[in-house]
Amino acid sequence: MNRYLFTFALLLIALLLPVPGKSAAQRFSKDSLTLEQVWNIVDAGNSQLKLSSLALSESIINVDISRDNLLPSLAISGSALHNTKFRIYPEGLFSSPDFFPVSKYGYGFGYSFNFNIYDGRKNSRNISISEEEKLKTQHEYGMQRNNVHYLAAVVFYDLYKFLYFRDFLSLEIATQKKQLQTIESFYKNGTVLESDVLRSRVKLSQLELSLSGLDKQIQVASQRLNILMGHGSEDPVVISYGDSIRPLELPQQTSYMEYVELSLSRSPAYKIEVSRLKLANLSLRQIKANILPNVSLFSYYNYTYPQVSYYPYSNQLWSFGQMGVKMTCSLDNLYKNRHLLARGKNGIARQTEILKMKQDELSADIKEAYLQCQQAAEAFRTAEENIKQNTESVRVIRNSYVSQESLLTDLLSAESSLLESKFALISAKVNIRLSYIRLLAQTGIL
Repeated sequence: MNRYLFTFALLLIALLLPVPGKSAAQRFSKDSLTLEQVWNIVDAGNSQLKLSSLALSESIINVDISRDNLLPSLAISGSALHNTKFRIYPEGLFSSPDFFPVSKYGYGFGYSFNFNIYDGRKNSRNISISEEEKLKTQHEYGMQRNNVHYLAAVVFYDLYKFLYFRDFLSLEIATQKKQLQTIESFYKNGTVLESDVLRSRVKLSQLELSLSGLDKQIQVASQRLNILMGHGSEDPVVISYGDSIRPLELPQQTSYMEYVELSLSRSPAYKIEVSRLKLANLSLRQIKANILPNVSLFSYYNYTYPQVSYYPYSNQLWSFGQMGVKMTCSLDNLYKNRHLLARGKNGIARQTEILKMKQDELSADIKEAYLQCQQAAEAFRTAEENIKQNTESVRVIRNSYVSQESLLTDLLSAESSLLESKFALISAKVNIRLSYIRLLAQTGIL
């Protein structure tokens, strides 16, 4: 029996030797991507960001269009026409007409010019509205970029976790295969029961099944990351992992209220609502300008053949033009505008309330993200303690299993707990980083 125990101890020592896993060179290569590199690729290739960029370009063009409306209007015109008979009714409509001889064909050409002097500053205000719309579109692009960056970070760290989990499982499978060989050899020698062999095989099968499922999750995460980067869905993706992520604590000098105050000046979501309130005020001022007169300089000159516009008529080429100052004032707006004003004031009041609600919502979101950062840091510290405890438990139970003082079920359970604690530690590291990235995204400084 002592010979069996001695042999078992030697095999167990061999079992406890480290099994080669993925080296640092495998986890870090010149072609592997860090999160910052993924974000740079997303900025250039993501379809959602491309659409937002096109919308931003359109808003810039709209500003130029609004400025073009300040320029004077100048037009040239020309016409070729067929004239009917020129009837004159000297004794009334129902009397027999006289016919004035007129050319069967005619033509005309000329120009017209108009320059707005005053319109209640509506055109200038339209430029301000377009510029504010451009700012709002910029904020929308910034918010979209933050959202896409956060989503890319979630997918990146999902893939990071799965790759690390695969390393753990591969190492655990190799360890269990060695352990199974040891248990089978002792079963043949009558040292252990057949149930130990069966339990070891079941655990090995479960680990292999988990590894197969994990490989599928890696494929899905890689495809999602490719789509976010604008690459082909089946393109290979290699990311940096291993020591590329470290526990990240919140800066001690930055309090929750400081993040809230910072978000009021940096958050794209809040700036969008501020822009909408400014646009509502500008729209109200446009409505008030409806009752103001429009004053413009005008000029036109035309050549026409034949002359049938003024008496005496003539079958000759003639020309006529005018220039001066023109003023128009819409009297109907004096009574129509009151309902438009009421709607504009209501819109400002509604947008003011929306802005307050957005501030409260932003404050609550930052509070949640801030507390998640703290909770993730606590979970990491707990996971570290669990790793130490479970590692020691596995060591003790393995030693007691050698001396037949504990069951294989106890050892397998301890090994499973150690593997789960390793998973929990990686998940805690990822949650720390993601919760901090979410806080930065909510604040608007991502």
